Amino acid sequence: METLSDTTWDVIILGTGIYQSLLALALSRSGKKVLHMDSNQYYGGSDAAFSLDEAQQWVEKVNKDTHISPFKDASIFKQDAPPLSDDTSISPKLASSRAYTLSLSPYFLYARSQLMSALVSSKVFRQLEFMAVGSWWIYAPEQLESENDKLGAEKILYRVPGNREDVFAANHISMKSKRTLMRLLRHITKPNEDDASNEDADMSMSLSDYLASKFNVPEELHNPLLSLSLSQLSQHDTSASYALPRIQRHLSSIGHLGPGFGAVIPKYGGGAEILQAACRASAVGGGVYALDTQVNDCLWRTGSEHSEYRFLLELANEGSVQAKYLFTSMSDACSKERSTPLVEVARSISVVSATFPSLFPLTVEGAPVPATAVLMFPGDTLGSPNSPPVYLQVHSSDTGECPQQQSVIYCSVALPGPEGQALIESAVDRLIRAEGISANVLWSLRYTHSGCISNGEPRHLTVGDGVPDGYRFPPSSLDLAFEDDTFDLVKEAWKIVVGDEVDDADFMMFDDRDGTSDQ
Repeated sequence: METLSDTTWDVIILGTGIYQSLLALALSRSGKKVLHMDSNQYYGGSDAAFSLDEAQQWVEKVNKDTHISPFKDASIFKQDAPPLSDDTSISPKLASSRAYTLSLSPYFLYARSQLMSALVSSKVFRQLEFMAVGSWWIYAPEQLESENDKLGAEKILYRVPGNREDVFAANHISMKSKRTLMRLLRHITKPNEDDASNEDADMSMSLSDYLASKFNVPEELHNPLLSLSLSQLSQHDTSASYALPRIQRHLSSIGHLGPGFGAVIPKYGGGAEILQAACRASAVGGGVYALDTQVNDCLWRTGSEHSEYRFLLELANEGSVQAKYLFTSMSDACSKERSTPLVEVARSISVVSATFPSLFPLTVEGAPVPATAVLMFPGDTLGSPNSPPVYLQVHSSDTGECPQQQSVIYCSVALPGPEGQALIESAVDRLIRAEGISANVLWSLRYTHSGCISNGEPRHLTVGDGVPDGYRFPPSSLDLAFEDDTFDLVKEAWKIVVGDEVDDADFMMFDDRDGTSDQ
């Protein structure tokens, strides 16, 4: 039987995270010999999705070996004996382990993202089922009364307007504020049609200062606009140059794939489904996969006899392999130094014994029923005025991630350790109380995730010192939505391998194989 050592590889890719898996997909029609390896027994790296039992094994591994992992401080909370309830909408017990598929990085895709276009052009979309991301919500327990409608004290979750109709239908915004907000949204979506007085605005100022000084946007609307940017920093720490393009991305995506929504998540595990579909497509194209394969040493060889295959990787269980190019990431083998500063965020995944139907309204006739809602809890609403916001993504059972009558809540705050986890726990508790339902957190995975948060500056491939053909992707992204610079890095890596053999326009542009629709 032929072993990995018997082949000289054009490309070796270490790790099956989002960068590496998309690169393998991009090279699947290139005719190159690609070896794709991972030291884990599962696909995905920091983007993996687990059952309950697999999550328990992952926690044990993270806490045992943290020297190259982007994760630490992982723990699982499990309610042993949840109380019974007369409410038939509540399922108070955990189902079997395999009934859950929980993602470590639950990012979603905007309709106009480059990745969405690539999934279509590469035909990979046929292996995926997408669910609509619905409404954005703000937790605002001290929301002021509107001019025309006295709000009840129990109403503390407010839907963030996403278009003109939403703005004028919102009864918690005064008419004056609505006019101001419409002027801002028009400037963001159609800047050339707005007056020229704001064209020279200092975009380096904070979002809150920009909104107040340039458009007189009342403070009550600052947090809702911040939530549309998905910034994980506070208003004062988020620049206008970062926030406004992302608000524009949100607004321009609504209706692009269908009425009433602008973003989607893949069913059955979010981003993990995308990368597994990408790896399957690569394997169909001739790529070779080796999971549970540890690299003991990585050598870059000099001398004319090694002029073509410079890399020699000593494997723990398969001898050695050699290749022309090597692609890895900051957290995988052969990447022993970290040149990119990391950010740490506290994250949790909670299985809750209830649904949250009020979070998934149908806002437009003919729109699909959304499976995900996004909530932002400003730090000051959780008793921590100087803290960054806490984001909750509530996933219904329609995502395939949990049984019916249960929900999965993904939480994130750019504040690691016990302080961040305390804010997350408070946010989940307040959501349940705000909804007025009898629900329990049946199971929760809590951990710290290290990586990069987009700041508006482009990220780059890095090259090892004295190793011109060895490239490293930056650390994993902590962003809540897929950022296009991730896709740009994959295209850059693809171009390094294929060189001038193909045109840039051919990137991820695949014809059906043998005239069929199978990828």
